[in-house]
Amino acid sequence: MHLLRIVLPLVLAALLSACAGTNFKRPDPGVLTVGKSTAADVARVMAAPPLQTGELLKNNEKIRTTRYAYAEGAGAGRYPGVVPARAMVFSTFADLLVGQEFISSFPQDATEFDESKVPAIVKGRTTRDEVVALLGRPNGEAIYPLIRSRTETGIVYSYSHAKGSVFNMKFYSKALIVSFDANGVVSDVDYTVSGEK
Repeated sequence: MHLLRIVLPLVLAALLSACAGTNFKRPDPGVLTVGKSTAADVARVMAAPPLQTGELLKNNEKIRTTRYAYAEGAGAGRYPGVVPARAMVFSTFADLLVGQEFISSFPQDATEFDESKVPAIVKGRTTRDEVVALLGRPNGEAIYPLIRSRTETGIVYSYSHAKGSVFNMKFYSKALIVSFDANGVVSDVDYTVSGEK
């Protein structure tokens, strides 16, 4: 589900020396709810026009995506040399919000997480509350069809950044998607990493 691996590099690659995209505010927790909010709710809360809309096929279902992104050509990111950027993707299916994911390399709202703790998450044993206690507030959530089961829920931890010049930009990305059964116990753990930090 890590949609921001696609959108964030596109925004960063478009940087010259100015800003790219329109700055936006991440919705406060609970303002938009996966499984309850609609596409119209997303548009009302975000107010500004999205950078891009599109579609993806997941679990044989067509999902609509709405992407917001912003990057600064000057300024400091989470780590030295990192381009400060943020992005958010909303996913809807049959007009219902089925996923939302925020990512940032700005120091004030960076979505960096400690991947060394991922092995402590055990399928069939670790609970949702324990995952949140271990890694903090997730920066994304998802339900079917973004995850496999119609009866499960998922939370997302993800972080990406870019370093270098427009013509020699290096990307780093990591994402953890943890799914939970109806009892709030981990049913699946999917961790991916790419690029160089």
